[in-house]
Amino acid sequence: MDWGMKNRLSRLMKPKDGNAVWLAVDHGYFLGPISKLEEPTKTIAPLIPYTDALMLTRGVLRNCVDASIDMPFILRVSGGNSIIGPALSNESIHTDMEEAIRLNAAAVAFSIYVGTEHENQTLTCLGKLVNEGQRYGMPVLAVTAVGKELEKRDSRFLGLCCRIAAELGAQVVKTYFCDNFEKVVRSCPVPLVIAGGPKLDTEMDALELAYKAMQAGAKGVDMGRNIWQSPKAVGMIKAIRAIVHDGASVEEAAKHIK
Repeated sequence: MDWGMKNRLSRLMKPKDGNAVWLAVDHGYFLGPISKLEEPTKTIAPLIPYTDALMLTRGVLRNCVDASIDMPFILRVSGGNSIIGPALSNESIHTDMEEAIRLNAAAVAFSIYVGTEHENQTLTCLGKLVNEGQRYGMPVLAVTAVGKELEKRDSRFLGLCCRIAAELGAQVVKTYFCDNFEKVVRSCPVPLVIAGGPKLDTEMDALELAYKAMQAGAKGVDMGRNIWQSPKAVGMIKAIRAIVHDGASVEEAAKHIK
């Protein structure tokens, strides 16, 4: 791995513990202005001091994030789909590697849709993105998307998706937590970070998710709605940090939520 690649990864996954708390705010690229993300600037600003990196699109980056902040970010480079379209899996690359470098990204993110009609399309795009990333020293985060079929989130399916993403060269994989998650971790040779997914019923549910994932071998979280859709968003991200970086229990972490 070249120096540039190593340096970018070290900005995203802290060398002290190798873990990461990322804030996902890229949802608008297919969901539009969903609740609490209607005005991204207002949502993002209070949370920046407590996150290790932002995951977002170039449009939100350019228009809603202060360029003077010292904060690495992961650039969402896939798109072309929407929640009301015929197939949520119909994604392709919409932002090139030169754009990512121009914007000073620490990594790029692309979703793969294994088991869908667009499996080959998204996996081929991931391979091309990895090739470009190797050329420019840019890490690639593969996101094991499941579209609208959330019932697919079991260890057999996610183990397949994560392994394929790693085999194609992704440096990190974002996936969902599931029962027997240890099996997914063991079979994937690159670090796994956990998606929060749709908003859970309570803050404690989200903390439980993060805690169980870390105990099972995840290297961090890339959460969005379960943080910024909470009425106690700052407390939530502090609590998540306590679990990921300090090894706090759910009960200890919950003390940050006021």
